[in-house]
Amino acid sequence: MTREADPIDSTTDLQRLYRNRFSDLERRRKDEIWHVLCTYFFQRYVKPSDTVLDIASGMGEFSRHIAAARIYAVDINPDAGKFLPVGAKFSLTPAHRLDFLSENSIDVAFTSNFLEHLPTKAAVDAVLKEVQRVLRPRGLFVALQPNIRYAYKEYWDFYDHHTPLSHLSCAEAFELSGLQVVELIDRFLPFSTKSALPTHPILVRGYLACRFAWRFFGKQFLIIGQK
Repeated sequence: MTREADPIDSTTDLQRLYRNRFSDLERRRKDEIWHVLCTYFFQRYVKPSDTVLDIASGMGEFSRHIAAARIYAVDINPDAGKFLPVGAKFSLTPAHRLDFLSENSIDVAFTSNFLEHLPTKAAVDAVLKEVQRVLRPRGLFVALQPNIRYAYKEYWDFYDHHTPLSHLSCAEAFELSGLQVVELIDRFLPFSTKSALPTHPILVRGYLACRFAWRFFGKQFLIIGQK
């Protein structure tokens, strides 16, 4: 009898999909954007002494540009490991199977544009439960997600988007998993780096400083859960 496939672990053509999704120019532009995002925004949640977990690390932009004492990264794409900085520890594993990490071992967990790729809300719950397990008391889970409320058209332009989440539904999921929502921004970043909006690092830094602009261009939400 063959082993039934785990829907959370589905990696059909995953490497080919992500190799083709972004050109070399787009990858360089994304990296510049993430340098600004980490330096001028996300670093406020991470102390230099922290142990960080980068969930669905992708092309490693967060791990490369965040300052932390230790970085662990997980992804189910074998290509992901080669994008990480020297010293980061990579595990080829799905986010609901963090067996290599002990309870209460992570200060900050981070993910960007990941939960919508999971096949069901039960799969989202499984990931949140595992993140809650590995976080230290008062540890943070920082998640950046496309908001179905404001991006209901663009949301489905990506073949591997499955589970629609708004800032409110995601907040309920966090609370059910034992993560207290301590910050929730319904409109934060534009939907994608593929948008026509200017992406020069100086302009991205200006955007971060002008919260008024978020109300017009923000189609991704930011949620911070605390154990």
